[in-house]
Amino acid sequence: MPLYNRLKEYRAKIKVNQTEMGNLVGVSRQTISQIERGDYSPSVTLALKIAKVLNVSVEEIFSYEEDEVNE
Repeated sequence: MPLYNRLKEYRAKIKVNQTEMGNLVGVSRQTISQIERGDYSPSVTLALKIAKVLNVSVEEIFSYEEDEVNE
């Protein structure tokens, strides 16, 4: 049940690199990189901070899709 994101796309729109984005939301560049790759799911608090910095809703950046269940 992966969490998909468009963080890299939205970050590029405001012309900030991963380090700058990390500084804006209080995490490391590595954390931003892991979120963008899908290796790390941010907390609700961090997701809200990211959305606020990008001036969009959380849903515009992050989406959750459940795996299909085969019966």
